[in-house]
Amino acid sequence: MADVECPEDLRYTPEHGWVRAGQGLVRIGITAYAEGALGDIVYVALPRLGDRVEAGAVCGELESTTTVSDLYAPLSGVVTARNESLEGSPELVNSDPYGDGWVLEVRPDDPAAVEGLLDAAGYRASITRAG
Repeated sequence: MADVECPEDLRYTPEHGWVRAGQGLVRIGITAYAEGALGDIVYVALPRLGDRVEAGAVCGELESTTTVSDLYAPLSGVVTARNESLEGSPELVNSDPYGDGWVLEVRPDDPAAVEGLLDAAGYRASITRAG
């Protein structure tokens, strides 16, 4: 499992989310490990623009052909963008989890909280231990 794609420029959560920080906002998605475990994603439910999300709390759902999985917010803040492309093409989460398959953008209450998340090496170690 250590060979699962984990871009070095991202931060990660134990719940298999990723965060890319930039210019006061963070972009959020799920990892290649998570999308691989879920299988073919057929539906994504996301919070509305302007909704508050709380770190560690459920903020959406990902439905695959076999299961429904909660999406957890990695940081507390306000939703500033949703990946509207996922409404018609939820499979983008599978085909490009670190690019076109992103799910939300959030203006975090504390931008420095990103640094408290796992780096790529820490995330790889966590999935290796779990597997």
